Amino acid sequence: MIYFNAHVVIFLIILLLIDLYAFQAFRFVTRGYSQTAIRWINTLYWFVSCFCFALIVLTQYTDWHSWNIYFRTYSFALLIILITSKIVLDLFVLVDDLVRFFRWSLIKISSWFKRPEPRKTVQQAKTLSRSDFIIKMGLFVGSIPFFSMIYGMAFNPYNYKIRKLRLILPDLPGSFDGFKIVQVSDIHTGSFLSTEPLARAVNIINEQKPDVVFFTGDLVNYNHKEALIYIDILKKIEAIHGVISIFGNHDYGDYYKWENLEAKENDIQELRKIHSQLGWNLLWDEHHYIEQDGEKITVIGVQNCSSHGFSNYGSLEKATKNINYSPVNILLSHDPSHWGKEVTKKYPNIDLTLSGHTHGMQFGVEIPGFKWSPIQYIYKEWAGMYQEKNQYLYVNRGLGFIGYPGRVGILPEITVIELKKKEM
Repeated sequence: MIYFNAHVVIFLIILLLIDLYAFQAFRFVTRGYSQTAIRWINTLYWFVSCFCFALIVLTQYTDWHSWNIYFRTYSFALLIILITSKIVLDLFVLVDDLVRFFRWSLIKISSWFKRPEPRKTVQQAKTLSRSDFIIKMGLFVGSIPFFSMIYGMAFNPYNYKIRKLRLILPDLPGSFDGFKIVQVSDIHTGSFLSTEPLARAVNIINEQKPDVVFFTGDLVNYNHKEALIYIDILKKIEAIHGVISIFGNHDYGDYYKWENLEAKENDIQELRKIHSQLGWNLLWDEHHYIEQDGEKITVIGVQNCSSHGFSNYGSLEKATKNINYSPVNILLSHDPSHWGKEVTKKYPNIDLTLSGHTHGMQFGVEIPGFKWSPIQYIYKEWAGMYQEKNQYLYVNRGLGFIGYPGRVGILPEITVIELKKKEM
Protein backbone atom coordinates (compact mmCIF):
# COMPACT_ATOMS: atom_id res chain seq x y z
CA MET A 1 0.00 0.00 0.00
CA ILE A 2 1.25 3.49 -0.86
CA TYR A 3 0.97 6.10 1.86
CA PHE A 4 1.00 9.67 0.63
CA ASN A 5 2.97 12.21 2.59
CA ALA A 6 0.84 15.23 3.45
CA HIS A 7 3.47 17.63 2.09
CA VAL A 8 3.52 15.75 -1.23
CA VAL A 9 -0.28 15.91 -1.49
CA ILE A 10 -0.31 19.64 -0.76
CA PHE A 11 2.42 20.28 -3.32
CA LEU A 12 0.56 18.24 -5.96
CA ILE A 13 -2.64 20.17 -5.29
CA ILE A 14 -0.79 23.48 -5.65
CA LEU A 15 0.83 22.25 -8.85
CA LEU A 16 -2.57 21.19 -10.22
CA LEU A 17 -4.03 24.62 -9.46
CA ILE A 18 -1.07 26.29 -11.21
CA ASP A 19 -1.67 24.03 -14.23
CA LEU A 20 -5.42 24.63 -14.34
CA TYR A 21 -4.97 28.39 -14.16
CA ALA A 22 -2.29 28.43 -16.86
CA PHE A 23 -4.47 26.19 -19.01
CA GLN A 24 -7.08 28.96 -19.14
CA ALA A 25 -4.62 31.09 -21.08
CA PHE A 26 -3.90 28.30 -23.57
CA ARG A 27 -7.62 27.71 -24.07
CA PHE A 28 -8.14 31.40 -24.72
CA VAL A 29 -5.40 31.86 -27.33
CA THR A 30 -6.30 28.64 -29.18
CA ARG A 31 -10.05 29.35 -29.36
CA GLY A 32 -9.86 30.06 -33.12
CA TYR A 33 -7.88 26.91 -33.94
CA SER A 34 -9.36 23.82 -35.55
CA GLN A 35 -10.76 21.15 -33.27
CA THR A 36 -7.94 18.79 -34.23
CA ALA A 37 -5.26 21.35 -33.35
CA ILE A 38 -6.94 22.18 -30.04
CA ARG A 39 -7.18 18.48 -29.20
CA TRP A 40 -3.47 17.95 -29.88
CA ILE A 41 -2.42 21.04 -27.89
CA ASN A 42 -4.60 20.06 -24.93
CA THR A 43 -3.34 16.48 -25.00
CA LEU A 44 0.29 17.60 -25.09
CA TYR A 45 -0.27 20.11 -22.29
CA TRP A 46 -1.78 17.58 -19.92
CA PHE A 47 0.60 14.80 -20.92
CA VAL A 48 3.55 16.94 -19.85
CA SER A 49 1.72 17.99 -16.68
CA CYS A 50 0.92 14.37 -15.79
CA PHE A 51 4.59 13.50 -16.36
CA CYS A 52 5.53 16.17 -13.81
CA PHE A 53 2.97 14.86 -11.31
CA ALA A 54 4.28 11.32 -11.75
CA LEU A 55 7.85 12.53 -11.34
CA ILE A 56 7.07 14.11 -7.99
CA VAL A 57 5.32 10.97 -6.74
CA LEU A 58 8.19 8.74 -7.90
CA THR A 59 10.76 10.84 -6.04
CA GLN A 60 8.91 10.06 -2.83
CA TYR A 61 8.41 6.35 -3.29
CA THR A 62 11.48 5.19 -5.25
CA ASP A 63 15.22 5.58 -4.79
CA TRP A 64 15.49 8.37 -7.33
CA HIS A 65 19.21 8.78 -6.59
CA SER A 66 19.72 5.55 -8.51
CA TRP A 67 17.95 6.82 -11.64
CA ASN A 68 19.93 7.36 -14.80
CA ILE A 69 21.75 10.65 -14.20
CA TYR A 70 20.71 12.18 -17.52
CA PHE A 71 17.03 11.31 -17.04
CA ARG A 72 17.11 12.52 -13.44
CA THR A 73 18.87 15.78 -14.27
CA TYR A 74 16.78 16.83 -17.25
CA SER A 75 13.41 15.62 -15.98
CA PHE A 76 13.87 17.70 -12.84
CA ALA A 77 14.99 20.59 -15.04
CA LEU A 78 11.79 20.28 -17.07
CA LEU A 79 9.76 20.38 -13.87
CA ILE A 80 11.52 23.53 -12.62
CA ILE A 81 11.29 25.32 -15.97
CA LEU A 82 7.59 24.56 -16.44
CA ILE A 83 6.61 25.55 -12.90
CA THR A 84 8.54 28.82 -13.13
CA SER A 85 7.05 29.74 -16.52
CA LYS A 86 3.49 28.81 -15.52
CA ILE A 87 3.67 30.86 -12.34
CA VAL A 88 4.68 33.90 -14.40
CA LEU A 89 1.81 33.24 -16.83
CA ASP A 90 -0.63 32.74 -13.94
CA LEU A 91 0.16 36.20 -12.60
CA PHE A 92 -1.10 37.72 -15.85
CA VAL A 93 -4.21 35.52 -15.86
CA LEU A 94 -4.83 36.66 -12.29
CA VAL A 95 -4.51 40.31 -13.34
CA ASP A 96 -6.97 39.67 -16.15
CA ASP A 97 -9.44 38.03 -13.75
CA LEU A 98 -9.11 40.94 -11.32
CA VAL A 99 -9.80 43.41 -14.15
CA ARG A 100 -12.82 41.40 -15.26
CA PHE A 101 -14.10 41.19 -11.69
CA PHE A 102 -13.67 44.96 -11.25
CA ARG A 103 -15.55 45.68 -14.48
CA TRP A 104 -18.30 43.21 -13.53
CA SER A 105 -18.61 44.87 -10.10
CA LEU A 106 -18.95 48.32 -11.69
CA ILE A 107 -21.71 47.07 -13.96
CA LYS A 108 -23.58 45.49 -11.06
CA ILE A 109 -23.19 48.57 -8.86
CA SER A 110 -24.26 50.94 -11.64
CA SER A 111 -27.40 48.85 -12.17
CA TRP A 112 -28.44 49.60 -8.60
CA PHE A 113 -28.44 53.39 -9.12
CA LYS A 114 -30.05 53.75 -12.52
CA ARG A 115 -32.63 52.04 -14.59
CA PRO A 116 -30.83 50.27 -17.42
CA GLU A 117 -32.33 47.78 -19.78
CA PRO A 118 -32.46 44.74 -17.49
CA ARG A 119 -31.68 42.09 -20.08
CA LYS A 120 -28.77 44.08 -21.54
CA THR A 121 -27.17 44.67 -18.11
CA VAL A 122 -27.40 41.02 -17.10
CA GLN A 123 -26.08 39.85 -20.46
CA GLN A 124 -23.19 42.36 -20.36
CA ALA A 125 -22.23 41.28 -16.85
CA LYS A 126 -22.21 37.64 -17.87
CA THR A 127 -20.21 38.04 -21.08
CA LEU A 128 -17.22 40.07 -19.98
CA SER A 129 -14.47 38.45 -22.02
CA ARG A 130 -10.81 37.98 -21.21
CA SER A 131 -8.40 40.63 -22.36
CA ASP A 132 -6.58 39.45 -25.46
CA PHE A 133 -3.69 41.81 -24.73
CA ILE A 134 -3.14 40.72 -21.10
CA ILE A 135 -3.27 36.99 -21.86
CA LYS A 136 -0.95 37.24 -24.86
CA MET A 137 1.40 39.44 -22.85
CA GLY A 138 1.36 36.78 -20.14
CA LEU A 139 2.28 34.08 -22.63
CA PHE A 140 5.07 36.25 -23.99
CA VAL A 141 6.50 37.13 -20.57
CA GLY A 142 6.08 33.54 -19.39
CA SER A 143 8.07 32.36 -22.39
CA ILE A 144 11.05 34.48 -21.29
CA PRO A 145 12.01 32.29 -18.30
CA PHE A 146 11.10 29.21 -20.35
CA PHE A 147 13.51 29.93 -23.21
CA SER A 148 16.14 31.66 -21.07
CA MET A 149 16.31 28.65 -18.75
CA ILE A 150 16.65 26.31 -21.71
CA TYR A 151 19.47 28.51 -23.00
CA GLY A 152 21.09 28.61 -19.55
CA MET A 153 20.89 24.83 -19.39
CA ALA A 154 22.42 24.37 -22.84
CA PHE A 155 25.23 26.94 -22.67
CA ASN A 156 25.92 28.16 -19.13
CA PRO A 157 26.27 25.31 -16.59
CA TYR A 158 30.05 25.20 -17.15
CA ASN A 159 30.58 28.72 -18.44
CA TYR A 160 33.01 29.59 -15.67
CA LYS A 161 33.58 33.24 -14.87
CA ILE A 162 36.75 34.39 -13.13
CA ARG A 163 35.99 37.29 -10.80
CA LYS A 164 39.06 39.21 -9.67
CA LEU A 165 39.16 41.80 -6.94
CA ARG A 166 41.69 43.52 -4.73
CA LEU A 167 41.03 43.89 -1.00
CA ILE A 168 42.90 46.57 0.94
CA LEU A 169 43.70 45.54 4.52
CA PRO A 170 45.93 48.15 6.24
CA ASP A 171 47.03 45.67 8.95
CA LEU A 172 48.13 43.06 6.43
CA PRO A 173 51.66 41.80 7.21
CA GLY A 174 54.16 43.01 4.62
CA SER A 175 55.10 39.52 3.45
CA PHE A 176 51.46 38.92 2.51
CA ASP A 177 51.19 42.04 0.37
CA GLY A 178 49.89 40.73 -2.97
CA PHE A 179 48.84 37.39 -1.41
CA LYS A 180 46.51 35.67 -3.88
CA ILE A 181 43.48 33.74 -2.67
CA VAL A 182 41.35 31.61 -4.99
CA GLN A 183 37.93 30.80 -3.56
CA VAL A 184 35.81 27.96 -4.90
CA SER A 185 32.46 26.96 -3.46
CA ASP A 186 29.49 24.64 -4.04
CA ILE A 187 31.07 22.20 -6.48
CA HIS A 188 28.15 19.75 -6.08
CA THR A 189 29.92 16.84 -7.75
CA GLY A 190 26.66 14.86 -7.82
CA SER A 191 25.29 17.23 -10.45
CA PHE A 192 28.13 16.93 -12.97
CA LEU A 193 27.34 14.77 -15.99
CA SER A 194 30.98 14.06 -16.87
CA THR A 195 34.48 14.67 -15.51
CA GLU A 196 35.58 17.07 -18.27
CA PRO A 197 33.93 20.28 -16.97
CA LEU A 198 35.42 19.92 -13.49
CA ALA A 199 38.85 19.10 -14.96
CA ARG A 200 38.62 22.32 -16.96
CA ALA A 201 37.70 24.26 -13.80
CA VAL A 202 40.76 22.84 -12.00
CA ASN A 203 42.96 24.00 -14.89
CA ILE A 204 41.50 27.51 -14.61
CA ILE A 205 42.16 27.52 -10.85
CA ASN A 206 45.79 26.49 -11.38
CA GLU A 207 46.27 29.12 -14.07
CA GLN A 208 45.64 31.80 -11.42
CA LYS A 209 48.82 30.73 -9.57
CA PRO A 210 47.15 30.97 -6.15
CA ASP A 211 48.99 31.24 -2.87
CA VAL A 212 46.11 29.40 -1.23
CA VAL A 213 42.79 27.91 -2.35
CA PHE A 214 39.77 28.10 -0.05
CA PHE A 215 36.87 25.72 -0.64
CA THR A 216 33.77 26.92 1.20
CA GLY A 217 31.56 23.86 1.23
CA ASP A 218 29.08 21.63 -0.60
CA LEU A 219 31.39 19.15 -2.30
CA VAL A 220 28.44 16.79 -2.84
CA ASN A 221 24.66 16.88 -3.10
CA TYR A 222 23.57 13.88 -1.05
CA ASN A 223 26.37 11.45 -0.14
CA HIS A 224 30.14 10.95 -0.36
CA LYS A 225 29.95 8.48 -3.28
CA GLU A 226 29.22 11.35 -5.66
CA ALA A 227 32.76 12.68 -5.15
CA LEU A 228 34.64 9.42 -5.67
CA ILE A 229 35.16 9.67 -9.43
CA TYR A 230 36.43 13.26 -9.08
CA ILE A 231 39.16 12.59 -6.52
CA ASP A 232 41.96 12.30 -9.10
CA ILE A 233 40.81 15.55 -10.75
CA LEU A 234 40.47 17.61 -7.57
CA LYS A 235 43.85 16.38 -6.29
CA LYS A 236 45.42 18.36 -9.13
CA ILE A 237 44.55 21.73 -7.59
CA GLU A 238 47.85 23.47 -6.89
CA ALA A 239 48.58 26.29 -4.45
CA ILE A 240 51.64 27.29 -2.43
CA HIS A 241 49.79 26.84 0.86
CA GLY A 242 47.47 24.13 -0.41
CA VAL A 243 43.69 23.89 -0.19
CA ILE A 244 41.82 24.70 3.02
CA SER A 245 38.21 23.49 3.12
CA ILE A 246 35.02 23.33 5.16
CA PHE A 247 31.69 21.50 4.98
CA GLY A 248 28.48 23.00 3.57
CA ASN A 249 24.90 22.06 4.39
CA HIS A 250 24.77 19.39 1.66
CA ASP A 251 27.88 17.61 2.93
CA TYR A 252 26.13 16.17 5.99
CA GLY A 253 23.76 13.94 4.01
CA ASP A 254 20.69 15.70 5.40
CA TYR A 255 18.84 15.41 2.06
CA TYR A 256 19.33 11.67 1.59
CA LYS A 257 17.11 8.86 2.87
CA TRP A 258 19.38 6.91 5.21
CA GLU A 259 18.53 3.56 6.70
CA ASN A 260 19.63 4.80 10.10
CA LEU A 261 21.66 7.51 11.80
CA GLU A 262 24.74 5.31 11.88
CA ALA A 263 24.77 5.12 8.06
CA LYS A 264 24.50 8.90 7.88
CA GLU A 265 27.35 9.39 10.33
CA ASN A 266 29.50 6.90 8.44
CA ASP A 267 28.92 8.88 5.25
CA ILE A 268 30.08 12.08 6.93
CA GLN A 269 33.27 10.33 8.02
CA GLU A 270 33.82 8.98 4.50
CA LEU A 271 33.48 12.48 3.08
CA ARG A 272 35.98 13.77 5.64
CA LYS A 273 38.36 11.05 4.44
CA ILE A 274 37.91 12.26 0.87
CA HIS A 275 39.02 15.75 1.89
CA SER A 276 42.09 14.09 3.39
CA GLN A 277 42.70 12.02 0.23
CA LEU A 278 42.56 15.22 -1.79
CA GLY A 279 45.27 16.69 0.42
CA TRP A 280 42.86 19.37 1.61
CA ASN A 281 43.08 20.78 5.12
CA LEU A 282 39.51 20.38 6.36
CA LEU A 283 38.80 22.80 9.21
CA TRP A 284 36.27 21.31 11.60
CA ASP A 285 35.47 24.19 13.92
CA GLU A 286 39.14 25.02 14.23
CA HIS A 287 41.74 27.50 13.05
CA HIS A 288 44.95 27.33 11.08
CA TYR A 289 47.88 29.69 10.63
CA ILE A 290 49.43 30.49 7.27
CA GLU A 291 53.01 31.58 7.77
CA GLN A 292 55.61 33.07 5.48
CA ASP A 293 58.76 35.07 6.20
CA GLY A 294 58.11 34.90 9.93
CA GLU A 295 54.66 36.53 9.64
CA LYS A 296 51.23 34.94 9.66
CA ILE A 297 47.55 35.30 8.97
CA THR A 298 44.86 33.17 10.59
CA VAL A 299 42.24 31.07 8.80
CA ILE A 300 39.22 29.98 10.82
CA GLY A 301 36.89 27.29 9.52
CA VAL A 302 33.47 26.36 10.89
CA GLN A 303 30.96 23.70 10.07
CA ASN A 304 27.67 24.90 8.64
CA CYS A 305 26.10 27.81 10.56
CA SER A 306 22.90 29.44 9.35
CA SER A 307 20.17 31.84 10.42
CA HIS A 308 17.85 30.78 7.58
CA GLY A 309 16.60 27.40 8.74
CA PHE A 310 19.44 25.27 7.43
CA SER A 311 21.32 22.87 9.67
CA ASN A 312 23.58 24.32 12.35
CA TYR A 313 26.52 22.09 13.11
CA GLY A 314 29.28 24.61 13.62
CA SER A 315 30.61 26.59 16.53
CA LEU A 316 32.63 29.72 15.96
CA GLU A 317 33.29 29.82 19.68
CA LYS A 318 34.94 26.41 19.47
CA ALA A 319 36.81 27.34 16.29
CA THR A 320 38.38 30.36 17.99
CA LYS A 321 39.19 28.70 21.30
CA ASN A 322 42.78 29.44 22.35
CA ILE A 323 43.29 31.44 19.15
CA ASN A 324 46.07 33.98 18.79
CA TYR A 325 44.56 36.44 16.40
CA SER A 326 46.85 37.58 13.60
CA PRO A 327 46.91 41.07 12.09
CA VAL A 328 44.53 39.62 9.46
CA ASN A 329 42.00 36.88 10.17
CA ILE A 330 39.88 35.09 7.57
CA LEU A 331 36.77 33.02 8.31
CA LEU A 332 35.45 30.26 6.06
CA SER A 333 31.71 29.83 6.70
CA HIS A 334 29.47 28.27 4.09
CA ASP A 335 26.22 30.16 4.72
CA PRO A 336 26.51 33.97 4.37
CA SER A 337 23.71 34.55 6.88
CA HIS A 338 26.22 33.52 9.56
CA TRP A 339 28.06 36.81 8.98
CA GLY A 340 25.21 39.02 10.16
CA LYS A 341 23.99 36.53 12.73
CA GLU A 342 27.23 36.25 14.69
CA VAL A 343 30.44 37.40 13.02
CA THR A 344 29.83 41.15 12.85
CA LYS A 345 28.20 41.16 16.29
CA LYS A 346 30.72 39.19 18.35
CA TYR A 347 33.95 38.76 16.40
CA PRO A 348 35.40 42.12 15.35
CA ASN A 349 38.84 40.54 14.81
CA ILE A 350 37.58 38.65 11.76
CA ASP A 351 38.49 40.84 8.81
CA LEU A 352 37.18 38.77 5.92
CA THR A 353 34.50 36.06 5.75
CA LEU A 354 34.24 33.84 2.68
CA SER A 355 30.93 32.09 1.98
CA GLY A 356 28.95 30.44 -0.80
CA HIS A 357 25.66 28.54 -0.51
CA THR A 358 23.26 30.84 -2.39
CA HIS A 359 24.46 30.12 -5.97
CA GLY A 360 22.89 33.51 -6.71
CA MET A 361 19.88 31.20 -7.16
CA GLN A 362 21.50 30.38 -10.56
CA PHE A 363 19.06 32.93 -11.99
CA GLY A 364 19.19 36.70 -12.14
CA VAL A 365 20.61 39.77 -13.81
CA GLU A 366 24.12 41.14 -13.40
CA ILE A 367 25.12 44.15 -15.45
CA PRO A 368 27.37 47.08 -14.52
CA GLY A 369 25.59 49.06 -11.83
CA PHE A 370 22.74 46.61 -11.39
CA LYS A 371 22.46 43.21 -9.73
CA TRP A 372 19.24 41.29 -9.05
CA SER A 373 18.14 37.77 -8.22
CA PRO A 374 15.06 36.39 -6.44
CA ILE A 375 17.43 35.06 -3.77
CA GLN A 376 17.96 38.62 -2.51
CA TYR A 377 14.50 38.52 -0.94
CA ILE A 378 15.76 35.69 1.28
CA TYR A 379 19.44 36.52 1.72
CA LYS A 380 20.58 40.08 2.35
CA GLU A 381 24.11 39.12 1.25
CA TRP A 382 23.87 36.76 -1.70
CA ALA A 383 26.66 37.45 -4.25
CA GLY A 384 29.85 39.49 -4.30
CA MET A 385 31.53 41.70 -1.70
CA TYR A 386 29.83 43.31 1.31
CA GLN A 387 31.25 45.54 4.02
CA GLU A 388 30.22 46.53 7.51
CA LYS A 389 32.65 48.91 9.18
CA ASN A 390 36.06 47.23 8.84
CA GLN A 391 34.72 43.73 8.20
CA TYR A 392 34.18 42.19 4.77
CA LEU A 393 32.11 39.33 3.43
CA TYR A 394 32.50 37.78 0.00
CA VAL A 395 29.77 35.44 -1.26
CA ASN A 396 30.89 33.16 -4.08
CA ARG A 397 28.21 32.31 -6.66
CA GLY A 398 29.21 28.65 -6.71
CA LEU A 399 31.07 26.50 -9.22
CA GLY A 400 28.45 23.81 -9.71
CA PHE A 401 24.68 23.64 -9.69
CA ILE A 402 21.87 21.71 -8.07
CA GLY A 403 18.28 21.14 -9.16
CA TYR A 404 18.23 23.22 -12.30
CA PRO A 405 21.26 22.15 -14.40
CA GLY A 406 22.13 25.56 -15.72
CA ARG A 407 22.68 29.24 -15.09
CA VAL A 408 20.74 32.28 -16.26
CA GLY A 409 22.54 35.58 -15.70
CA ILE A 410 24.41 34.29 -12.64
CA LEU A 411 27.39 32.35 -14.00
CA PRO A 412 29.47 29.75 -12.13
CA GLU A 413 32.33 31.46 -10.38
CA ILE A 414 36.00 31.14 -9.55
CA THR A 415 37.00 34.02 -7.28
CA VAL A 416 40.50 35.52 -7.17
CA ILE A 417 41.11 37.87 -4.24
CA GLU A 418 44.42 39.71 -3.99
CA LEU A 419 45.23 41.04 -0.53
CA LYS A 420 46.97 44.40 -0.51
CA LYS A 421 48.30 46.51 2.34
CA LYS A 422 47.50 49.78 0.62
CA GLU A 423 46.15 51.22 -2.60
CA MET A 424 48.47 51.01 -5.58
